[in-house]
Amino acid sequence: MARIKWITDPNKLPLSEEEKEKIKKVSEFFPMKLTEHYTKLINWEDPNDPLRKIAIPFEEELQEWGYLDPSNEKKYTVAPGLQHKYRDTALFLIAPTCLGFCRFCFRKRLFIKEKDLTGNEILLDLERAFKYIEEHEEINNVLLTGGDPLVLPTEKLRAVIERLRQIPHVKIIRIGTKALAYYPQRVTEDPEFVKMIEEFSLPDRRIYIMNDFNHPREISDETVKAVDMLLKAGAVLTNQTPLLRGVNDNPDTLRELFEKLSFIGVPPYYVFINRPVKGNKAFAVPVEEALTIFENAKIGISGLAERARLVMSHATGKIEVAGMDDEHIFFKYHRAADPENEGKLMVFKRNPDAYWFDDYNEKVAEFSFKSALSEVG
Repeated sequence: MARIKWITDPNKLPLSEEEKEKIKKVSEFFPMKLTEHYTKLINWEDPNDPLRKIAIPFEEELQEWGYLDPSNEKKYTVAPGLQHKYRDTALFLIAPTCLGFCRFCFRKRLFIKEKDLTGNEILLDLERAFKYIEEHEEINNVLLTGGDPLVLPTEKLRAVIERLRQIPHVKIIRIGTKALAYYPQRVTEDPEFVKMIEEFSLPDRRIYIMNDFNHPREISDETVKAVDMLLKAGAVLTNQTPLLRGVNDNPDTLRELFEKLSFIGVPPYYVFINRPVKGNKAFAVPVEEALTIFENAKIGISGLAERARLVMSHATGKIEVAGMDDEHIFFKYHRAADPENEGKLMVFKRNPDAYWFDDYNEKVAEFSFKSALSEVG
């Protein structure tokens, strides 16, 4: 694996002394970390450059707003670094850090003073985690995340994937990463990683690379090369992104992102409502505005480019923002922690000031497809 060159010192950035001092103030609490590759994608002449906002600290991050764990991930932690929220899916927080610290990260709690990581949220006991998966045969897919799994040496990642492939009921292994935006050389300059994907992404049990491209300019020539190598190795690639104020919060930018991704073989998967995370107010877009942007972005593009769903990763499940009319907004449980909520459709009075599902309190109706099916049966 090629040695990654990180920038963590604001003095290494092409900014004024005043800007560097502001960055230092924020990074004392929310650290800064980005790759040299990513610095070359940023337009340093533009203070509002969207890629700069993704990677470089700014004062608004210190605004009082939100929570450190708004999706209550701790509730679903069944072993150090292992979460089991949905019946068929287990989540490994396998990596203690990332290739870069996104300023909008929803797990900022893990990276506040990186040296002081909370031990019970990072995967430390692999054997305990593997045993849990083996004992729960309903789990057919495992998501490797963190942190970013691709920050780990290939041999360590290989050991985990090889072990998971020995569990018959685990059919899908997913790797959540922003490497193809932050440092695509992680793939292009490591033939052993590509060989590992080819070995373990099998015709009946695929490896999925869950990418995190937030803006079309993150798709560099090196990115396209990395994508091509992974596709040829047999991986399945998809993309998910939050809707971010000042980054992709207009239909034209989001449409361009969807189209570029579909052209290179990384179809959109989820667009997330930004979670109410401490430090993230500057990125937040109200739910109803987000739905309007999202629906307008899909106008005039191919079905492959518009497959994404607009969702919230709520404590109770993935709640899809399904639509709205003049008075009402419609939500549907896309995934639910409680099986009774699976597929449930909910109707609320509109609230243009709502940033999260919990901001809606005037429920008009709800409908359970599961109950309706039993009645039909």
